[in-house]
Parts: sequence; C-alpha cells; structure tokens
Amino acid sequence: MTQELILRGGTVVRPGHPLEKLDILVSDGRIAGLLAPGQAVSEGTPVESVEGLHVFPGCIDAHVHFGFTEKITEYETETAYAAQGGITTILGYFLNNEDYADVYQREQGYAQERCRVDYGFHFSTASEQHITGLEGYVKDYGVTSFKYFMNFKGEEGRYLGLDGTDDGYFYDLLAQAARIGKATIVCHTENVEIVNRVRRRVQAEGGETLRDWARAKPAFTEAESCVRAMLFAEHLGARVYFPHISSRLALDEIRKWRQRYGNIHVETCPHYLTHTQDSEQGTLAKANPPLRSQDDREALWEGIADGTIQVVASDHSARRRATKEKPMWLAAQGFPGIAAIVPVLLSEGYHKRGLSLQRIAEVVTSGPADVFDMSPRKGRIEVGSDADFTVVDLNLERVFKPAELGSYSDYSLYENQTLKGWPVRTIVRGVTVMKDGQLTGQPGYGQYLRRSLGDRV
Repeated sequence: MTQELILRGGTVVRPGHPLEKLDILVSDGRIAGLLAPGQAVSEGTPVESVEGLHVFPGCIDAHVHFGFTEKITEYETETAYAAQGGITTILGYFLNNEDYADVYQREQGYAQERCRVDYGFHFSTASEQHITGLEGYVKDYGVTSFKYFMNFKGEEGRYLGLDGTDDGYFYDLLAQAARIGKATIVCHTENVEIVNRVRRRVQAEGGETLRDWARAKPAFTEAESCVRAMLFAEHLGARVYFPHISSRLALDEIRKWRQRYGNIHVETCPHYLTHTQDSEQGTLAKANPPLRSQDDREALWEGIADGTIQVVASDHSARRRATKEKPMWLAAQGFPGIAAIVPVLLSEGYHKRGLSLQRIAEVVTSGPADVFDMSPRKGRIEVGSDADFTVVDLNLERVFKPAELGSYSDYSLYENQTLKGWPVRTIVRGVTVMKDGQLTGQPGYGQYLRRSLGDRV
C-alpha cells in the first residue's frame, strides 16, 4: 500500500532556487510532488503542518568518526545526536590496516540495528592491500571515498593502528583511484616532518596553551600539503577532497590551483567558523588541525560565501570530557560536533553575517551529496529524491545543552551558548525521527547507502 503524506505551509530552501512557499507530497519515502500552497491532494492524505517554518533538504554530515569510545552503542547514540541536530545522513570513517571485508561485515552488524538516520562509510587507506582492493570496495560495498593521512609517515599513525606510508604510496593510491573512475581520495593535509621539529621547539619553551598547539602545527604545513596533493592529482587525473581546512593560506592556494585543475573539493568544520586559538576553553578545544587566528576564521566564512568551500561537516568524535582535561600535549584531539552544524550556520552565518539560506543549504545538502556520490537521492528537494527534510525555525533561540542531545560525549564547545535558528523536525525517508527536541524514530530505522561512481552528478 502506498504511504502518503503532505508537508504543508513551509518555505522550501533549495540551493540555486529562490525561497518558495511549496507543499511537498511524499509517497513511499520519496518526494512525489512539489505543489502550490493549498493544492488539493487525495482525500485522506495525512497533512503535516510546517507553517511558519523553513524546509531544507535533509542535512548531511560527511565527516563522522566512530570507534573512539564504545562503537557498538555509538551507532545509536551518535545518530540520535545527528537527528537532534537535523542531520538525516552521516558518513563515517573507518581507520584500519586490515582488509575491509571483515571490517565492513562487523560494522554493518553494529550499525544496521542501531542507526536512527541513514548512513554510509569512508574507508581509510594505509596498506598495499587497500590499493589493490580499491576497485572491489567500490563494487562490493558501495564505498567511493577513501581517506589518506599525508602526515602518517613512520610511526605517526600507530595510535590509530595505521602503518606509515610515503609519497610513493600516495602516488599509487591516486593513480588507482583515477583508473577505476575517479574514486575520491580524502587527504588529511599536514606535513608532519615540519610539525615534529616545530613542536619540539614549542614544547622546549614550555608552551601549554591552544595558541602553542597552533604554533606547533603552523598553517604552512596544511597549505604545503594541499599544494603537493593537488599537483599529484592533476598529474594523475585524480579527484581529491580536503577535509577540515582551517587556514587562509590553504584556501588561497586551493583557489589558485583550481584555475588549472578543477577536481578539487573542500570542507571546513563549525569549530573553525566560531572558535580561535585564543579560546578560553583550553584543552577541550584541542583539535587537529588546530584552531587558528581570527583572520583564518574570517577567511573560512569568505570561502563559504564565494563557493571555495563546498562542504561543512563536523569531524565528530564522541570524546568524553575526561579525555580532554589533561595537559595540552596529552589531551585527546577532537570533540563532538554533529548536532552543532545547522545551529552554528544559521546563528553565525545567516543571522550574524547575512549568508543566504540557499548557500547554507548547499554546504550541508547538495554539496556533500554531489561530492560523495549520493545525488540525486540525497541532498535535494526534487521529485524522486528521498523524502529527507530538515525543518528549521529560524527564530528559535535555544541554549546548547549536551545532555539534551543524546551523544555519548558529555560536553560541547557550544555548551551553554545560545544559538538562534534550530532544527525542530528531522524527517528521514518520510518518517519523522525528531520533533521539537524529542526523538520519535527508532534505532535501526537508518538505511545503509551504497554509492556508485556512476551516480556522480
């Protein structure tokens, strides 16, 4: 039996379109029609009012980490956190040396019973079998994006269980990715050889602050690695994606390079848009890349406005406060962030900076969907796309309280801050999984997203 409903009375926000008052007809989890306000539908069709609210395509967080806490339960807690933040789809990273056949089956066993929103995977690459297995990963598991840590040379990646590699490995990885149809290589850009020398000097000087952490990983080490990756990609015809870009220097190099080679894609994260190296939160705000200067923060907002940055994602890790409240050089890197993406972009981007709703929608809907081979199923309000929606009250002011949002983590950079503009309803394939701050969906409702290189728009 066809299951239908209509979302009535909302203002629809679509990248590349003017804001429009439209009613949205949903049938069997897909968008079946975009209708004039009040247009008649079949008698008995359930009507869900979104009057006075803005309806975005379902928002996507393309940068989530699992496994830093209890992975089995994380799939439930962190997708609950996602639903509370208006996120309808997540892409999670696996960090492994081993072949991904067993990893994939194991993780699916955890995720299928627990995810509240739709999900997909990125695989990290660190061994020769990952290069030889790349084509099979695409065909067998629907994974089209693969992370490479440019900083993991020698023993640097051992804390994540990853082998050290070198530029020869990177060269062969990019060549193989290009050969099989331009699979996306996600490049963590950091020149660790420079970082190691600078860090020793900063530590010898007694540096213990966020500013010292940033000094130990200067922006040049991010920008230089971007240039190297772009040169490799151009030479080999590969497709590269830079996550968590944090500096003006890196953005400027990317802008210049794109004039000669276009297959370069860029992400930043909410914390780089709101916090700097002068934050009083100390080790709670320790990240890699580090928080940088106010000028870098402004450059990232400029990059969103002018289209240089295509994706805003969280780099979420469900760390507990206890792992952060240590001396700077021992504190864990990273922090929770999924539920903050949409409120930060609305509060800081739309209300304070005048960024258009369409542009905000683009970096969290069609942008990640296009880059990571989920379009047109995800990231669109179009007939035939999944009925995923993030319904937003632009004027709702809410204090960010981690305990109300469901993550395993017990803190947030935004804790006790008032943000203006919040998701009030999260709809995944026609089913409301969060309404007015209350979870209404069930663990296990989320579906796995098999992606294909042939789906690229």
